[in-house]
Amino acid sequence: MSAPIRAYAATAAGAPLIPFEYDPGPLGAEQVEIAVEHCGICHSDLSMIDNEWGRSRFPIVPGHEVVGTIAAMGDAVKGLSLGQRVGLGWLAGSCLHCHNCLSGDHNFCATAQPTIVGRHGGFADRVRANWVWAVPLPDGIDATSAGPLFCGGITVFNPIVQFGIQPTDRVGVVGIGGLGHLAIQFLRAWGCEVTAFTTSEAKRDEAMRLGAHHVIATGDPAALATRANSFEFILVTINAEQDWAAYLATLAPRGRIHFVGAVLAPIAARPQLLLANQKSMSGSPLGSPATTATMLRFAARHGIKPQVELFPMSEVNAAIDHLRAGKARYRVILTRD
Repeated sequence: MSAPIRAYAATAAGAPLIPFEYDPGPLGAEQVEIAVEHCGICHSDLSMIDNEWGRSRFPIVPGHEVVGTIAAMGDAVKGLSLGQRVGLGWLAGSCLHCHNCLSGDHNFCATAQPTIVGRHGGFADRVRANWVWAVPLPDGIDATSAGPLFCGGITVFNPIVQFGIQPTDRVGVVGIGGLGHLAIQFLRAWGCEVTAFTTSEAKRDEAMRLGAHHVIATGDPAALATRANSFEFILVTINAEQDWAAYLATLAPRGRIHFVGAVLAPIAARPQLLLANQKSMSGSPLGSPATTATMLRFAARHGIKPQVELFPMSEVNAAIDHLRAGKARYRVILTRD
């Protein structure tokens, strides 16, 4: 019989997290059990705690930015070893036999298993996953701060690979937050000329420190107008409504505006704004395990890391309140204590 997993769970929508134990049952043949060392807190965790998406089942143990070591392995696990340090993100499993999985697009699997939807996540001493989704940390990656790379990091890195962004491209990043502060670092290291768009003039110096070549305050329509027909690629990392027509006007011919932030309102843009110069709008989720491994190697090579604030896991509610209040700069990490 498996030892109980000790965790922190919300028992109702919006409720504070409380200590919680559960029996995970027998370890599956293709599963690993990860001893959690650190776990980031993402806005998606808050959405699940609050049941904003109507997908939460209570009690729920959040946490999908996990870093830890492999404590147990099923008999069919391949390529991993006990004690190896790995990370786990939004997905903890996929079928491994559908067309998408066999094509390397595991993140498109119709039966993929989110780490915290219908199962318990990483605000715990241990968490389980299919071995394919437990991605090893390469040398040069700081384990304490690495958790957000498995969610925010891969979310912004994936479209750089999927759409063939070139080192010569002029790119924009909308929003300097949990996703945006990583996107700026990745795109600068990729070789691009990076412009950060922000509603907060106070973030100008920080955006430059993160790697932006230019900063534009989005509250000034004249500033946007000066960049007409400029960008090959704009990455939107926020979930707030903007004047999307104004952003489309800044795209160069064949330029693309790409959404990784879950903008809540419909995107208002006339097709004519796309037709004249063959512009595109698109979106994407997180990436596959292989793209995640590539992202980690790239981050290690270029010294890219999330900017984090640390809380003991026993102070999980204080950490959640800190994030809810918009005080996080830029990611909050729980460290097992």
